[in-house]
Amino acid sequence: MRVVLRNPLFRLLAINWLAGLAVTLLLVGGIYLTDPAGLWTLIARSQMPMVPIAMLFFGFLITFTSAAMGTAIMSMPSDDKPGGGRRMRISRAEPVPIPVRANTTQRRRH
Repeated sequence: MRVVLRNPLFRLLAINWLAGLAVTLLLVGGIYLTDPAGLWTLIARSQMPMVPIAMLFFGFLITFTSAAMGTAIMSMPSDDKPGGGRRMRISRAEPVPIPVRANTTQRRRH
């Protein structure tokens, strides 16, 4: 186990996995405390409340841990450029002129 913890990439992933776990716990706890749209009441009154709680928890866990770990990996410095991977240049949007012909025929109303 010590050999695994010495690996910097594994440590990076483990720390960010824990950050995703913390966000998941905060979100599920917030749903429990605020009971938005009666969601927690609906879960608590079901016959098997552990099933929706587990689905909610593990769905958020996968989402937030993946986002945290992916962000950490993408922001790692590469060999080419220090401070992260490839950078995209974002230019400001400029209006594109569209030629329009004037309508020379007028419609008559009857």
